[in-house]
Amino acid sequence: MNTDDNRTLHFQLNLAHDEYLRYYQGSASVVRVRADTGEIVQFPAEVLRKFVDHNGVHGQFTLYFDGQNKLVEVIKNRTSS
Repeated sequence: MNTDDNRTLHFQLNLAHDEYLRYYQGSASVVRVRADTGEIVQFPAEVLRKFVDHNGVHGQFTLYFDGQNKLVEVIKNRTSS
């Protein structure tokens, strides 16, 4: 997935279930995180839905962007619990 035109950013997220409900219910639509590089990045909260469990959303994630800086994919890294 990572070619010269693509970009990746890594971040950690610890979002309690109650906090994520704000996103799920629509009162908040974007998530802002600080990547490991120190950059602040925002993306649609809906891309995290597949990672929600009864505890919320927790773990190390990678964002993949295309050459136009559009979000392509978010994955949860395997080493995350």
